Amino acid sequence: MVQPPSFDAAELTVGQLAARSGAPITTLHFYEKRGLIHSRRTTGNQRRYPRDTLRRVAFIRVAQDLGIPLRVIAAALEGLPQGRTPTREDWAELSRRWHTELDERIQQMTRLRDNLADCIGCGCLSIDRCILRNRDDTLGTEGTGPRRLLTERAARNSQFTDRRA
Repeated sequence: MVQPPSFDAAELTVGQLAARSGAPITTLHFYEKRGLIHSRRTTGNQRRYPRDTLRRVAFIRVAQDLGIPLRVIAAALEGLPQGRTPTREDWAELSRRWHTELDERIQQMTRLRDNLADCIGCGCLSIDRCILRNRDDTLGTEGTGPRRLLTERAARNSQFTDRRA
């Protein structure tokens, strides 16, 4: 049986944070450079992370797995307090702010799954009913992107859409 690493209850070294969170040390350094997590330096110039950083790293990794851009994750984390451990209410507020956007993302992914099934490997045998077909770019006047697959709100302006080129 593998024993979990021991660590101080108040602070973690970068190695301990990596071991407990499952994120590589290089990833933790990257998150810190991007302002997603914060540490203090000891007199020996070693990083020490507050224990609540584990929750932040878990949140970041799950959000990334869902395809949410780091800039959006960073903006959400800015709403959490830095000087103290976020409370259940702090996390609940973050959840409330994201609820509609997450529902929209689920709806968009469901639409993609349901409508793309006929297209993959079809060889365009169903061109007359293909949701991706946009003859002569007639949908270009409505905006960019896959207009028929986007939900109305996503087509307008979803915070979870990474609009950088």
